[in-house]
Amino acid sequence: MSIDPRTPVVVGVGQAAERIDDADYRAMSPVELAAAAAQAALQDCGADVERIASAIDAIVATRQFENSIPNTPAPLGMSNNFPRSVARRLGAEPARAVLDKIGGQGPQKLLTEFAGEIAAGTADVVLLCGSDATSTLRHFAKADNKPDFTETIDGQLENRGYGLEEFVERYTVIHGLTGAPVQYGLMENARRARLGLSKTDYLQTMAELFAPMSKIAVGNPFSASPVERSVAELATVNAGNRMICDPYPRLLVARDQVNQGAAVLVMSVEAARRLGVPQDRWVYLHGHADMREQRLLERPDLGAYPAAVTATTEALAVAGIGFDDIAAMDLYSCFPVPVFNICDAFGLSADDPRGLTLTGALPFFGGAGNNYSMHAIAEAVAHSRSAPGQFTLVGANGGMMSKYSVGVYSATPAGWKADRSAELQAQADAVPGVAVTETAQGPATIETYSVRYDWPTRTGIIIGRLDADGTRFLATTEDEDLVALLSDGEPLGTPITVRAFDYGNRCALS
Repeated sequence: MSIDPRTPVVVGVGQAAERIDDADYRAMSPVELAAAAAQAALQDCGADVERIASAIDAIVATRQFENSIPNTPAPLGMSNNFPRSVARRLGAEPARAVLDKIGGQGPQKLLTEFAGEIAAGTADVVLLCGSDATSTLRHFAKADNKPDFTETIDGQLENRGYGLEEFVERYTVIHGLTGAPVQYGLMENARRARLGLSKTDYLQTMAELFAPMSKIAVGNPFSASPVERSVAELATVNAGNRMICDPYPRLLVARDQVNQGAAVLVMSVEAARRLGVPQDRWVYLHGHADMREQRLLERPDLGAYPAAVTATTEALAVAGIGFDDIAAMDLYSCFPVPVFNICDAFGLSADDPRGLTLTGALPFFGGAGNNYSMHAIAEAVAHSRSAPGQFTLVGANGGMMSKYSVGVYSATPAGWKADRSAELQAQADAVPGVAVTETAQGPATIETYSVRYDWPTRTGIIIGRLDADGTRFLATTEDEDLVALLSDGEPLGTPITVRAFDYGNRCALS
Protein backbone atom coordinates (compact mmCIF):
# COMPACT_ATOMS: atom_id res chain seq x y z
CA MET A 1 0.00 0.00 0.00
CA SER A 2 1.04 3.61 -0.55
CA ILE A 3 1.96 5.33 2.70
CA ASP A 4 1.75 9.10 3.21
CA PRO A 5 5.32 10.32 3.82
CA ARG A 6 4.08 12.18 6.92
CA THR A 7 2.92 8.94 8.55
CA PRO A 8 4.62 8.50 11.95
CA VAL A 9 6.55 5.28 12.61
CA VAL A 10 8.36 4.06 15.70
CA VAL A 11 11.83 3.12 14.49
CA GLY A 12 13.87 2.65 17.65
CA VAL A 13 13.36 1.58 21.27
CA GLY A 14 15.84 1.16 24.09
CA GLN A 15 15.96 0.26 27.76
CA ALA A 16 18.60 0.47 30.49
CA ALA A 17 18.69 -0.73 34.09
CA GLU A 18 21.00 -1.58 36.95
CA ARG A 19 20.54 -3.10 40.39
CA ILE A 20 22.52 -2.14 43.47
CA ASP A 21 23.64 -5.72 43.98
CA ASP A 22 24.90 -6.05 40.40
CA ALA A 23 28.63 -6.68 40.14
CA ASP A 24 28.95 -3.81 37.64
CA TYR A 25 26.66 -1.36 39.51
CA ARG A 26 27.73 2.21 38.63
CA ALA A 27 25.21 4.38 40.50
CA MET A 28 23.98 5.91 37.26
CA SER A 29 22.06 9.16 37.54
CA PRO A 30 18.54 9.49 36.08
CA VAL A 31 20.05 11.42 33.17
CA GLU A 32 22.61 8.67 32.56
CA LEU A 33 19.94 5.95 32.65
CA ALA A 34 17.72 7.83 30.20
CA ALA A 35 20.71 8.60 27.95
CA ALA A 36 21.77 4.93 27.93
CA ALA A 37 18.25 3.92 26.92
CA ALA A 38 18.15 6.66 24.30
CA GLN A 39 21.50 5.55 22.87
CA ALA A 40 20.11 2.01 22.66
CA ALA A 41 17.05 3.35 20.85
CA LEU A 42 19.23 5.10 18.27
CA GLN A 43 21.23 1.94 17.72
CA ASP A 44 18.01 -0.05 17.45
CA CYS A 45 17.13 1.90 14.29
CA GLY A 46 19.68 -0.02 12.27
CA ALA A 47 21.04 3.14 10.65
CA ASP A 48 23.84 5.66 11.20
CA VAL A 49 23.51 6.68 14.87
CA GLU A 50 25.27 10.05 14.60
CA ARG A 51 23.18 11.04 11.61
CA ILE A 52 19.96 10.14 13.39
CA ALA A 53 21.00 11.96 16.57
CA SER A 54 21.68 15.13 14.58
CA ALA A 55 18.23 14.84 12.97
CA ILE A 56 16.28 14.87 16.25
CA ASP A 57 14.20 18.04 16.31
CA ALA A 58 12.35 17.41 19.59
CA ILE A 59 13.29 15.56 22.78
CA VAL A 60 10.48 14.90 25.23
CA ALA A 61 10.96 13.56 28.75
CA THR A 62 8.76 12.25 31.52
CA ARG A 63 9.36 13.50 35.06
CA GLN A 64 11.52 11.70 37.60
CA PHE A 65 10.43 11.10 41.20
CA GLU A 66 12.80 13.76 42.52
CA ASN A 67 11.20 16.28 40.17
CA SER A 68 7.56 15.38 40.75
CA ILE A 69 6.78 17.22 44.00
CA PRO A 70 7.09 21.02 44.13
CA ASN A 71 9.59 22.61 46.53
CA THR A 72 11.20 19.28 47.41
CA PRO A 73 15.01 19.17 47.11
CA ALA A 74 16.55 16.33 45.12
CA PRO A 75 18.68 14.36 47.61
CA LEU A 76 21.52 13.85 45.13
CA GLY A 77 20.86 16.87 42.93
CA MET A 78 19.40 16.86 39.43
CA SER A 79 19.57 18.47 36.03
CA ASN A 80 17.89 21.84 35.57
CA ASN A 81 16.97 20.74 32.03
CA PHE A 82 16.59 16.96 31.97
CA PRO A 83 15.77 16.49 28.26
CA ARG A 84 18.68 18.65 27.12
CA SER A 85 21.05 16.85 29.48
CA VAL A 86 20.06 13.62 27.75
CA ALA A 87 20.38 15.22 24.31
CA ARG A 88 23.87 16.48 25.09
CA ARG A 89 25.04 12.93 25.83
CA LEU A 90 23.72 11.83 22.45
CA GLY A 91 25.35 14.65 20.53
CA ALA A 92 21.88 15.95 19.63
CA GLU A 93 20.81 19.59 19.52
CA PRO A 94 17.02 19.53 19.10
CA ALA A 95 15.15 22.78 18.56
CA ARG A 96 12.56 21.77 21.13
CA ALA A 97 12.85 20.21 24.60
CA VAL A 98 9.79 19.23 26.65
CA LEU A 99 9.40 18.09 30.27
CA ASP A 100 5.96 16.58 30.78
CA LYS A 101 3.54 16.57 33.72
CA ILE A 102 3.43 13.68 36.16
CA GLY A 103 1.27 10.67 35.35
CA GLY A 104 1.87 7.09 34.37
CA GLN A 105 -0.18 7.54 31.20
CA GLY A 106 2.46 10.02 30.03
CA PRO A 107 4.63 7.86 27.74
CA GLN A 108 1.71 6.65 25.64
CA LYS A 109 -0.02 10.02 25.67
CA LEU A 110 3.21 11.72 24.55
CA LEU A 111 3.75 9.21 21.76
CA THR A 112 0.24 9.80 20.49
CA GLU A 113 0.67 13.58 20.77
CA PHE A 114 3.97 13.75 18.92
CA ALA A 115 2.98 11.16 16.36
CA GLY A 116 0.13 13.54 15.59
CA GLU A 117 2.57 16.42 15.30
CA ILE A 118 4.68 14.41 12.88
CA ALA A 119 1.58 13.64 10.81
CA ALA A 120 0.70 17.34 10.82
CA GLY A 121 4.21 18.36 9.75
CA THR A 122 5.11 20.29 12.94
CA ALA A 123 7.71 17.72 13.98
CA ASP A 124 9.81 15.20 12.10
CA VAL A 125 12.12 13.19 14.39
CA VAL A 126 11.13 12.96 18.08
CA LEU A 127 12.89 11.18 20.92
CA LEU A 128 10.80 10.27 23.97
CA CYS A 129 12.70 9.28 27.10
CA GLY A 130 12.60 9.01 30.85
CA SER A 131 14.00 7.20 33.84
CA ASP A 132 14.04 6.82 37.59
CA ALA A 133 16.90 6.01 39.94
CA THR A 134 14.93 5.79 43.18
CA SER A 135 16.86 2.73 44.34
CA THR A 136 20.16 4.59 44.04
CA LEU A 137 18.70 7.72 45.63
CA ARG A 138 17.56 5.78 48.69
CA HIS A 139 20.79 3.79 48.85
CA PHE A 140 22.88 6.95 49.15
CA ALA A 141 20.37 9.05 51.13
CA LYS A 142 22.35 8.84 54.38
CA ALA A 143 25.77 8.06 52.97
CA ASP A 144 28.75 10.37 53.37
CA ASN A 145 30.12 9.74 49.88
CA LYS A 146 27.03 10.68 47.90
CA PRO A 147 27.28 11.09 44.15
CA ASP A 148 26.29 14.50 42.83
CA PHE A 149 23.77 14.37 40.00
CA THR A 150 23.52 18.15 39.66
CA GLU A 151 23.71 19.42 36.08
CA THR A 152 23.21 22.91 34.71
CA ILE A 153 22.58 23.24 31.01
CA ASP A 154 21.37 26.18 28.97
CA GLY A 155 18.71 26.03 26.32
CA GLN A 156 15.00 26.19 25.69
CA LEU A 157 12.75 24.03 27.88
CA GLU A 158 8.98 23.66 27.66
CA ASN A 159 8.21 22.79 31.27
CA ARG A 160 4.58 21.67 31.43
CA GLY A 161 4.44 21.83 35.23
CA TYR A 162 3.67 19.13 37.73
CA GLY A 163 -0.05 18.67 37.04
CA LEU A 164 -0.76 17.66 40.64
CA GLU A 165 -3.89 19.77 40.66
CA GLU A 166 -5.50 17.19 38.41
CA PHE A 167 -5.77 14.64 41.22
CA VAL A 168 -4.53 16.18 44.48
CA GLU A 169 -6.57 18.55 46.62
CA ARG A 170 -6.51 19.81 50.18
CA TYR A 171 -9.63 17.89 51.22
CA THR A 172 -8.13 14.53 50.27
CA VAL A 173 -4.67 15.32 51.66
CA ILE A 174 -5.91 16.24 55.16
CA HIS A 175 -7.71 12.91 55.25
CA GLY A 176 -4.59 10.86 54.61
CA LEU A 177 -4.81 10.43 50.84
CA THR A 178 -1.15 11.34 50.40
CA GLY A 179 0.07 8.32 48.50
CA ALA A 180 -1.08 5.92 45.84
CA PRO A 181 -1.59 2.71 47.91
CA VAL A 182 -4.25 4.13 50.21
CA GLN A 183 -6.21 5.69 47.36
CA TYR A 184 -6.06 2.56 45.24
CA GLY A 185 -7.03 0.62 48.35
CA LEU A 186 -10.24 2.66 48.57
CA MET A 187 -11.03 1.85 44.96
CA GLU A 188 -10.06 -1.80 45.33
CA ASN A 189 -12.35 -2.29 48.31
CA ALA A 190 -15.16 -0.52 46.46
CA ARG A 191 -14.83 -3.09 43.68
CA ARG A 192 -14.82 -5.85 46.30
CA ALA A 193 -18.02 -4.42 47.76
CA ARG A 194 -19.68 -4.44 44.34
CA LEU A 195 -18.70 -8.06 43.76
CA GLY A 196 -19.71 -9.16 47.26
CA LEU A 197 -16.43 -10.98 47.91
CA SER A 198 -14.91 -11.59 51.32
CA LYS A 199 -11.50 -10.18 52.19
CA THR A 200 -9.91 -13.60 51.92
CA ASP A 201 -11.47 -14.40 48.57
CA TYR A 202 -10.59 -11.02 47.13
CA LEU A 203 -6.95 -11.30 48.24
CA GLN A 204 -6.86 -14.66 46.49
CA THR A 205 -8.14 -13.13 43.23
CA MET A 206 -5.53 -10.37 43.40
CA ALA A 207 -2.79 -12.93 43.91
CA GLU A 208 -4.11 -15.04 41.04
CA LEU A 209 -4.07 -11.96 38.79
CA PHE A 210 -0.47 -10.99 39.55
CA ALA A 211 1.31 -14.32 40.02
CA PRO A 212 1.51 -15.10 36.26
CA MET A 213 3.02 -11.66 35.67
CA SER A 214 5.97 -12.42 37.92
CA LYS A 215 6.97 -15.24 35.56
CA ILE A 216 7.40 -12.68 32.77
CA ALA A 217 9.57 -10.51 35.02
CA VAL A 218 11.96 -13.40 35.59
CA GLY A 219 12.78 -13.50 31.88
CA ASN A 220 13.21 -9.75 31.47
CA PRO A 221 16.84 -8.59 31.89
CA PHE A 222 15.66 -5.11 32.88
CA SER A 223 13.51 -6.31 35.81
CA ALA A 224 14.14 -4.77 39.22
CA SER A 225 12.94 -7.89 41.04
CA PRO A 226 13.09 -10.92 38.72
CA VAL A 227 11.63 -13.42 41.18
CA GLU A 228 8.74 -15.74 40.34
CA ARG A 229 5.99 -15.50 42.96
CA SER A 230 3.33 -18.12 43.61
CA VAL A 231 -0.31 -17.33 44.30
CA ALA A 232 0.11 -18.57 47.87
CA GLU A 233 3.17 -16.38 48.39
CA LEU A 234 1.39 -13.26 47.16
CA ALA A 235 -1.73 -14.00 49.24
CA THR A 236 0.11 -14.73 52.50
CA VAL A 237 0.73 -11.79 54.81
CA ASN A 238 3.94 -12.17 56.76
CA ALA A 239 7.11 -10.27 57.63
CA GLY A 240 8.32 -10.40 54.05
CA ASN A 241 4.93 -9.50 52.63
CA ARG A 242 3.67 -7.03 55.21
CA MET A 243 0.49 -5.01 54.84
CA ILE A 244 1.04 -1.58 53.31
CA CYS A 245 -2.49 -0.24 53.02
CA ASP A 246 -5.59 -2.40 53.10
CA PRO A 247 -6.10 -4.58 51.04
CA TYR A 248 -2.50 -4.66 49.81
CA PRO A 249 0.44 -6.67 51.05
CA ARG A 250 3.79 -5.40 49.84
CA LEU A 251 4.15 -7.79 46.90
CA LEU A 252 0.89 -6.61 45.31
CA VAL A 253 1.94 -2.97 44.89
CA ALA A 254 4.22 -1.28 42.39
CA ARG A 255 7.90 -1.56 43.21
CA ASP A 256 9.18 2.01 43.26
CA GLN A 257 12.80 1.20 44.16
CA VAL A 258 14.21 0.87 40.67
CA ASN A 259 17.02 2.12 38.48
CA GLN A 260 15.50 2.03 35.00
CA GLY A 261 15.37 4.09 31.84
CA ALA A 262 13.56 3.70 28.53
CA ALA A 263 13.33 5.61 25.27
CA VAL A 264 11.34 5.55 22.04
CA LEU A 265 12.28 7.20 18.72
CA VAL A 266 9.46 8.12 16.36
CA MET A 267 9.76 9.85 13.00
CA SER A 268 7.95 10.38 9.73
CA VAL A 269 8.17 7.77 6.99
CA GLU A 270 9.86 10.47 4.92
CA ALA A 271 12.57 10.96 7.58
CA ALA A 272 12.99 7.21 8.04
CA ARG A 273 13.67 6.83 4.33
CA ARG A 274 16.00 9.82 4.26
CA LEU A 275 17.98 8.56 7.26
CA GLY A 276 18.24 5.01 5.93
CA VAL A 277 16.19 3.24 8.61
CA PRO A 278 15.30 -0.23 7.25
CA GLN A 279 11.57 -0.87 6.91
CA ASP A 280 11.81 -3.97 9.10
CA ARG A 281 12.39 -1.56 12.03
CA TRP A 282 9.19 0.42 11.37
CA VAL A 283 6.21 -0.08 13.69
CA TYR A 284 2.96 1.82 13.21
CA LEU A 285 0.57 3.24 15.79
CA HIS A 286 -2.67 1.80 14.46
CA GLY A 287 -4.93 2.99 17.25
CA HIS A 288 -4.78 5.44 20.14
CA ALA A 289 -6.97 7.30 22.63
CA ASP A 290 -6.64 9.36 25.83
CA MET A 291 -9.36 9.79 28.46
CA ARG A 292 -9.67 11.49 31.83
CA GLU A 293 -11.75 10.27 34.76
CA GLN A 294 -14.02 12.24 37.10
CA ARG A 295 -12.73 13.58 40.41
CA LEU A 296 -12.28 10.57 42.71
CA LEU A 297 -15.02 11.36 45.22
CA GLU A 298 -17.57 12.22 42.54
CA ARG A 299 -17.34 8.90 40.67
CA PRO A 300 -20.64 6.98 40.74
CA ASP A 301 -18.77 3.69 41.23
CA LEU A 302 -15.52 4.13 43.14
CA GLY A 303 -14.30 0.73 41.99
CA ALA A 304 -14.88 1.31 38.27
CA TYR A 305 -12.74 3.00 35.61
CA PRO A 306 -14.99 3.90 32.67
CA ALA A 307 -12.37 6.28 31.22
CA ALA A 308 -9.98 3.36 30.76
CA VAL A 309 -12.65 1.24 29.12
CA THR A 310 -13.65 4.07 26.79
CA ALA A 311 -10.04 4.79 25.83
CA THR A 312 -9.39 1.13 25.11
CA THR A 313 -12.57 0.78 23.08
CA GLU A 314 -11.76 3.88 21.05
CA ALA A 315 -8.15 2.86 20.38
CA LEU A 316 -9.36 -0.50 19.08
CA ALA A 317 -11.97 1.25 16.93
CA VAL A 318 -9.34 3.54 15.40
CA ALA A 319 -7.27 0.45 14.63
CA GLY A 320 -10.33 -1.23 13.13
CA ILE A 321 -10.02 -4.34 15.28
CA GLY A 322 -11.54 -5.95 18.37
CA PHE A 323 -9.86 -7.10 21.57
CA ASP A 324 -9.78 -10.67 20.27
CA ASP A 325 -7.39 -9.44 17.55
CA ILE A 326 -4.82 -8.35 20.15
CA ALA A 327 -1.95 -10.85 20.27
CA ALA A 328 -0.08 -9.37 23.25
CA MET A 329 -0.70 -6.59 25.74
CA ASP A 330 0.64 -4.65 28.68
CA LEU A 331 -2.02 -3.45 31.11
CA TYR A 332 -0.72 -0.93 33.64
CA SER A 333 -0.44 -2.91 36.86
CA CYS A 334 0.54 -0.56 39.69
CA PHE A 335 -2.23 -2.27 41.69
CA PRO A 336 -4.75 -4.94 40.74
CA VAL A 337 -7.83 -2.72 40.35
CA PRO A 338 -6.88 -0.95 37.08
CA VAL A 339 -6.06 -4.32 35.54
CA PHE A 340 -9.30 -5.83 36.84
CA ASN A 341 -11.27 -3.03 35.20
CA ILE A 342 -9.95 -3.85 31.74
CA CYS A 343 -10.39 -7.57 32.40
CA ASP A 344 -13.98 -7.00 33.56
CA ALA A 345 -14.84 -4.93 30.51
CA PHE A 346 -13.29 -7.18 27.86
CA GLY A 347 -13.74 -10.61 29.40
CA LEU A 348 -10.07 -11.29 30.14
CA SER A 349 -8.95 -13.79 32.74
CA ALA A 350 -5.82 -13.83 34.88
CA ASP A 351 -4.55 -16.83 32.92
CA ASP A 352 -5.26 -15.37 29.48
CA PRO A 353 -2.82 -17.22 27.22
CA ARG A 354 -1.67 -13.93 25.71
CA GLY A 355 -0.57 -12.69 29.12
CA LEU A 356 -1.53 -9.34 30.64
CA THR A 357 1.96 -7.85 30.75
CA LEU A 358 4.91 -7.52 28.38
CA THR A 359 7.44 -6.35 30.96
CA GLY A 360 6.60 -8.43 34.03
CA ALA A 361 4.35 -5.83 35.74
CA LEU A 362 5.10 -2.97 38.09
CA PRO A 363 5.42 -5.01 41.33
CA PHE A 364 8.04 -7.32 39.77
CA PHE A 365 9.55 -5.65 36.72
CA GLY A 366 9.44 -2.33 38.56
CA GLY A 367 7.42 0.83 38.60
CA ALA A 368 9.74 3.44 37.11
CA GLY A 369 7.52 6.33 38.17
CA ASN A 370 6.01 8.26 35.32
CA ASN A 371 8.11 6.35 32.78
CA TYR A 372 6.99 2.73 33.29
CA SER A 373 4.89 2.56 30.13
CA MET A 374 7.87 3.67 28.04
CA HIS A 375 9.23 0.22 28.87
CA ALA A 376 5.89 -1.31 27.88
CA ILE A 377 6.01 0.51 24.54
CA ALA A 378 9.55 -0.73 23.97
CA GLU A 379 8.39 -4.29 24.55
CA ALA A 380 5.31 -3.76 22.36
CA VAL A 381 7.47 -2.55 19.48
CA ALA A 382 9.81 -5.52 19.86
CA HIS A 383 6.85 -7.90 19.86
CA SER A 384 5.30 -6.23 16.82
CA ARG A 385 8.54 -6.60 14.86
CA SER A 386 8.85 -10.25 15.82
CA ALA A 387 5.27 -11.05 14.79
CA PRO A 388 4.39 -9.11 11.60
CA GLY A 389 0.66 -8.78 11.13
CA GLN A 390 -0.13 -9.11 14.82
CA PHE A 391 -1.40 -6.32 17.07
CA THR A 392 -0.01 -5.33 20.46
CA LEU A 393 -1.81 -3.11 22.98
CA VAL A 394 -0.39 -0.84 25.68
CA GLY A 395 -2.74 0.51 28.35
CA ALA A 396 -1.14 3.25 30.45
CA ASN A 397 -2.70 4.53 33.67
CA GLY A 398 -2.04 7.81 35.48
CA GLY A 399 -2.93 9.36 38.81
CA MET A 400 -5.53 7.61 40.94
CA MET A 401 -7.16 5.83 38.01
CA SER A 402 -7.42 9.43 36.78
CA LYS A 403 -6.09 9.27 33.22
CA TYR A 404 -5.73 6.44 30.72
CA SER A 405 -3.90 6.35 27.41
CA VAL A 406 -3.93 3.44 24.96
CA GLY A 407 -1.84 2.55 21.94
CA VAL A 408 -2.28 -0.29 19.45
CA TYR A 409 0.90 -1.27 17.58
CA SER A 410 1.69 -3.39 14.53
CA ALA A 411 4.39 -3.70 11.90
CA THR A 412 1.64 -3.78 9.29
CA PRO A 413 1.67 -0.44 7.45
CA ALA A 414 -1.21 1.91 8.27
CA GLY A 415 -1.79 5.60 7.73
CA TRP A 416 -2.28 8.02 10.62
CA LYS A 417 -5.84 8.32 11.89
CA ALA A 418 -7.24 10.81 14.36
CA ASP A 419 -9.17 9.53 17.37
CA ARG A 420 -12.38 10.88 18.94
CA SER A 421 -10.96 11.38 22.44
CA ALA A 422 -12.09 15.01 22.72
CA GLU A 423 -15.65 14.16 21.70
CA LEU A 424 -15.79 11.17 24.03
CA GLN A 425 -14.33 13.22 26.88
CA ALA A 426 -17.07 15.82 26.50
CA GLN A 427 -19.65 13.05 26.77
CA ALA A 428 -17.97 11.61 29.87
CA ASP A 429 -17.71 15.03 31.51
CA ALA A 430 -21.47 15.44 31.13
CA VAL A 431 -22.19 12.39 33.32
CA PRO A 432 -23.45 13.62 36.74
CA GLY A 433 -21.16 12.97 39.67
CA VAL A 434 -21.99 12.06 43.25
CA ALA A 435 -22.58 15.01 45.59
CA VAL A 436 -19.83 15.47 48.19
CA THR A 437 -20.14 16.99 51.66
CA GLU A 438 -16.72 18.09 52.85
CA THR A 439 -17.84 18.97 56.40
CA ALA A 440 -19.70 15.83 57.44
CA GLN A 441 -21.76 15.43 60.60
CA GLY A 442 -24.05 12.70 61.90
CA PRO A 443 -25.04 9.08 61.25
CA ALA A 444 -23.48 7.52 58.17
CA THR A 445 -22.50 4.25 56.46
CA ILE A 446 -19.11 2.99 55.27
CA GLU A 447 -19.02 2.82 51.47
CA THR A 448 -15.35 1.87 51.15
CA TYR A 449 -12.20 2.11 53.22
CA SER A 450 -8.50 1.46 53.61
CA VAL A 451 -6.14 1.20 56.58
CA ARG A 452 -2.76 2.90 56.72
CA TYR A 453 -0.28 0.48 58.26
CA ASP A 454 2.58 2.75 57.20
CA TRP A 455 1.78 5.45 59.77
CA PRO A 456 3.04 5.41 63.38
CA THR A 457 -0.56 4.93 64.52
CA ARG A 458 -2.68 2.52 62.52
CA THR A 459 -5.32 4.71 60.92
CA GLY A 460 -8.52 3.99 59.06
CA ILE A 461 -9.42 6.01 55.96
CA ILE A 462 -13.13 5.92 55.13
CA ILE A 463 -15.35 7.08 52.31
CA GLY A 464 -18.89 7.11 53.63
CA ARG A 465 -22.42 8.21 52.86
CA LEU A 466 -24.41 10.43 55.19
CA ASP A 467 -27.71 8.87 56.20
CA ALA A 468 -29.46 12.24 56.00
CA ASP A 469 -28.97 12.91 52.29
CA GLY A 470 -26.75 10.20 50.82
CA THR A 471 -23.89 12.58 50.08
CA ARG A 472 -20.36 11.24 50.14
CA PHE A 473 -17.59 12.29 52.51
CA LEU A 474 -14.07 11.44 53.63
CA ALA A 475 -13.09 10.71 57.23
CA THR A 476 -10.27 9.17 59.21
CA THR A 477 -10.34 7.22 62.45
CA GLU A 478 -8.00 6.02 65.17
CA ASP A 479 -10.90 4.61 67.19
CA GLU A 480 -9.64 1.22 68.39
CA ASP A 481 -12.88 -0.67 67.82
CA LEU A 482 -13.42 0.74 64.34
CA VAL A 483 -9.79 0.30 63.29
CA ALA A 484 -9.95 -3.31 64.49
CA LEU A 485 -13.06 -3.87 62.39
CA LEU A 486 -11.42 -2.26 59.36
CA SER A 487 -8.27 -4.34 59.78
CA ASP A 488 -9.69 -7.71 60.73
CA GLY A 489 -13.44 -7.72 60.14
CA GLU A 490 -15.94 -6.78 57.44
CA PRO A 491 -16.65 -3.05 57.65
CA LEU A 492 -18.42 -2.48 54.32
CA GLY A 493 -21.90 -1.12 54.97
CA THR A 494 -21.26 -0.68 58.71
CA PRO A 495 -23.08 2.21 60.49
CA ILE A 496 -20.76 4.90 61.84
CA THR A 497 -21.01 8.39 63.28
CA VAL A 498 -18.96 11.16 61.74
CA ARG A 499 -17.97 14.50 63.28
CA ALA A 500 -16.43 17.50 61.57
CA PHE A 501 -13.44 19.40 62.93
CA ASP A 502 -11.25 22.18 61.58
CA TYR A 503 -8.61 19.58 60.71
CA GLY A 504 -10.98 17.15 58.97
CA ASN A 505 -13.73 14.62 59.59
CA ARG A 506 -13.37 11.90 62.24
CA CYS A 507 -15.56 8.87 62.70
CA ALA A 508 -16.33 6.01 65.10
CA LEU A 509 -18.72 3.08 65.29
CA SER A 510 -22.31 4.09 65.95
